[in-house]
Amino acid sequence: MKNKWIAYPYIVWMILFTVVPILLVLFYSITFRDGLGITFTLENYKRFFDPVYIGVLVHSINLALISTAICLLLGYPMAMIIAKSPIGYRNMLILFFVIPMWMNFLLRTYAWMTLLERSGLINKFLASLNLPAFNIMYSNSAVVLGMVYNFLPFMVLPIYSVLIKIDKNLIEAAEDLGADGLKVFREVIFPLSLPGVVSGIIMVFMPAITTFVISRLLGGGQFTLIGNLIEQQFLVAGDWNFGSAISMLMLVLILLCSSVMGREDKDEGGVGLW
Repeated sequence: MKNKWIAYPYIVWMILFTVVPILLVLFYSITFRDGLGITFTLENYKRFFDPVYIGVLVHSINLALISTAICLLLGYPMAMIIAKSPIGYRNMLILFFVIPMWMNFLLRTYAWMTLLERSGLINKFLASLNLPAFNIMYSNSAVVLGMVYNFLPFMVLPIYSVLIKIDKNLIEAAEDLGADGLKVFREVIFPLSLPGVVSGIIMVFMPAITTFVISRLLGGGQFTLIGNLIEQQFLVAGDWNFGSAISMLMLVLILLCSSVMGREDKDEGGVGLW
């Protein structure tokens, strides 16, 4: 405690680059600039509840939930495989998940455009086998595929970090008491891994619901997600007030989801997030 002054630079950093920007966004969201000056109003929030914008939000949540569910279905078995692998192979498998994250997010998405387009590598390969073309470009399926690819490591790594810490004696005890593999997983492994599952769900759902690059490139502008709507307000329409209101509503939504899932995790015996 005598050296708590060491934390002051981090506190200053958080205030300047987290608290202040959020307060600025909040200020823009409750104000409106006209010829008479700045007026405080909640009209920006009321405007969001127009059926058109609610439809955009519902579509965004739907795609984010689908992507999160797929990441969980793919990520949990992969995390178990990594956790049960010998140390040498384990480190190599983790490296395979981490290496793509070193590449720019935009470049990874452009790579999928190259693969999925009608004259892309996948369709060229299928044509060489006299198989029908694989045309999902500029659709919901392409957007979900891009989300799963980009956010899957955020599901695998938290679950793996919890699985690797499970006491092997608990599993051996369950097996000695006559539990088969399925029952060991259902009664021992999965409940103990819930903190990692919850963390993974939150880490995938949050960027998935607010992404705009994936939906713009792989969706081809055929539909608008909430991230695209925010981007348009700031960069195209120039309506920073409405864009800030949407951003604040999304921040509240994400915090509520995180809080609820953290409490559910704590009730199940996990460590909780809050």
